[in-house]
Amino acid sequence: MSSELNQLSLHSRATRQTHQQRTSLFVKPHCQSAKEPGTWSLGSRWMKRFLNSSTQLPPIPRLGIPGYEWWSEALHGVANAGPGIHFNGNIKGATSFPQVILTAASFDAYQWYRIGQAIGKEARALYNAGQATGMTFWAPNINIFRDPRWGRGQETPGEDPLVTGRYAASYVKGVQGDSFEGGKIKGHLQASACCKHFTAYDLDNWKGMNRYVFDARVTMQDLADTYQPPFKSCVEQGRASGLMCAYNRVNGVPSCADFNLLSKTAREQWGFRGYITSDCDAVSIIYDDQGYARSPEDAVVDVLKAGMDVNCGSYLLKHTKVAVEQKKLSESDIDKALHNLFSVRMRLGLFNGHPEGQLFGNIGPDQVCSQEHQILALEAARNGIVLLKNSARFLPLSKSKTNSLAVIGPNANSGQMLLGNYAGPPCRFVTPLQALQSYIKQTVYHPACDTVQCSSALVDSAVDIAQGADHVVLMMGLDQTQEREELDRTDLLLPGKQQELIIAVAKAAKNPVVLVIFSGGPVDISFAKNDKNIGSILWAGYPGEGGAVALAEIIFGDHNPGGRLPMTWYPQEFVKVPMTDMRMRPETSSGYPGRTYRFYKGQSVFEFGYGISYSKYSYELTAVSQNTLYLNQSSTMHVINNFDSVRSTLISELGTEFCEQNKCRARIGVKNHGEMAGKHPVLLFARQEKHGNGRARKQLIGFQSVILGAGERAEIEFEVSPCEHLSRANEDGLLVMEEGRHFLVVEGDEYPISIVV
Repeated sequence: MSSELNQLSLHSRATRQTHQQRTSLFVKPHCQSAKEPGTWSLGSRWMKRFLNSSTQLPPIPRLGIPGYEWWSEALHGVANAGPGIHFNGNIKGATSFPQVILTAASFDAYQWYRIGQAIGKEARALYNAGQATGMTFWAPNINIFRDPRWGRGQETPGEDPLVTGRYAASYVKGVQGDSFEGGKIKGHLQASACCKHFTAYDLDNWKGMNRYVFDARVTMQDLADTYQPPFKSCVEQGRASGLMCAYNRVNGVPSCADFNLLSKTAREQWGFRGYITSDCDAVSIIYDDQGYARSPEDAVVDVLKAGMDVNCGSYLLKHTKVAVEQKKLSESDIDKALHNLFSVRMRLGLFNGHPEGQLFGNIGPDQVCSQEHQILALEAARNGIVLLKNSARFLPLSKSKTNSLAVIGPNANSGQMLLGNYAGPPCRFVTPLQALQSYIKQTVYHPACDTVQCSSALVDSAVDIAQGADHVVLMMGLDQTQEREELDRTDLLLPGKQQELIIAVAKAAKNPVVLVIFSGGPVDISFAKNDKNIGSILWAGYPGEGGAVALAEIIFGDHNPGGRLPMTWYPQEFVKVPMTDMRMRPETSSGYPGRTYRFYKGQSVFEFGYGISYSKYSYELTAVSQNTLYLNQSSTMHVINNFDSVRSTLISELGTEFCEQNKCRARIGVKNHGEMAGKHPVLLFARQEKHGNGRARKQLIGFQSVILGAGERAEIEFEVSPCEHLSRANEDGLLVMEEGRHFLVVEGDEYPISIVV
């Protein structure tokens, strides 16, 4: 094996910096007492790994092969979080879209595609301008937001497998240059997207349990209907060119060493054609931390034979040659990885000479931070922000009748907070305070808390300011000091004295106050929901560079909010449930409540899909093209009797032809009864009449957005595929269709479909 080939196939070593270091160079917080970004501490282990790491593949002059950097990031905009992108040339920033959890709240797949498309164009523009040494971007994060305490839940599209899968496919198509319907690029890649973290990864660091040693114990049933569907959609529908295997083990096997996961499932069953990277140092922990491999060489053998192709870390670089010499590994195993890696680089056109002569060579610096992309960032924030409470139609505030405004809270004047994690330098931004000042010149500001942690609060000063203003807007919630990669929460309450401050200010104000919550994960704000002095509540996520303007537009009625929560907001008592329990379904005997809207049996602060508007909408299931489905039995078809005597049939035995022929259409009428035009997501669910035995309480099967003027009515259609939408996973992880009545549900309206076995 030549030294060049050895360098090429066995690189690279790296570890992730935390978000706080990566984003400290471009946005300075305005709150004077706020701790400067970049000073948040790294663990000694992380610091040591970072200082001794590099993911750059050196060039091979003898073969005319240029160097390459595999690690770049673009979670919600091209970021300098990885070493492949640099903003030290003519291009100084990139469009920073809302953090993914807020983008998902629009329930608008085409908007997700447009965001991916914009990110892919800006990525290619940076490459063409010589400011990118790689075009493989390790995004999107499509793990299910299973537990509300997860610090990285903000990076995901939420808790629902259908939403997450649709987001994955839409974003990936946009980034890679495919059309929304698919089939445009014919193998060429504008940029390469990588769906992560494969699989069942949703714990970072909780009460002493970290992601490096965590063994996720997952049932076949939960794998089949919760954890795996987003990745299946990413591969089959999005045609992603990259996958990242996760740190954790699943049922005892490290994800990066799992042949069944990487090769049998992703490549053979789903038809994945791309490269698989480890998460950073995920190979080393197989030996160093998990003790799964007996030696470093065995760890290398395990991952390469499992189907992993490139190592973000140093283990392949250090130990593969020895593994070959020990005859534990053949060069053919390395050649297989090389084939996958070079195929992606070829599809990117990176061997086609100067960028100007390449397929996407006409994308220039003018595509970065373009007016079109900045408007899209603003639009995404507008459509994602969720109105949670609006007593007596308190909002919107009147621009003409509001003479003075008090803006109070630690998140009011922070630009950094708006971006969330894995962000690059934004094109521009204004803070929430500045956006509100553009509406009301007589605006008084007070941070009230020392930081978001709010260990001390100037309650009396805030009360004095509130008493002197016509209206008060409280800007509270979380930031990256409270939730992020490597930092899971231990409770669901607002930090420190925030609640005390909110209650005191609301009680003292002349009028009910507006409460804005910035956060990635849900917060138990039951007190505010029930406080008559709090007129309105808005959840703004981390809304990106256009988020402050969007928020001000909503507060003063220049935009009608329409976002819906992509995750359940749990009460504080949910923290009694161990974060390490991966089960989705409830267990009555032990009091385990289950997780997400599909299975959770406890009380919610706000439910998945909740979100109100300045308009009232009504819904009517006007027609369904089929109300009875007969599962004609052949001599080879098996009928399964469940524990509760409900008969079912395997979807695999019904066959593709049967499933295609029995698709039907559901027509829904939607009317805007309000005085404002609005964009409104319509969510269609399915449920079974029979409960229990692992069945979901209900399951989202489709969503569409409709734009309606005041008083306008429209009808929209959904395609319902019984084999997909009316089936469920059994205990063995196999999809079955059960006899009995199923219901299509939109808000309070239901339509029955009977299945006869």
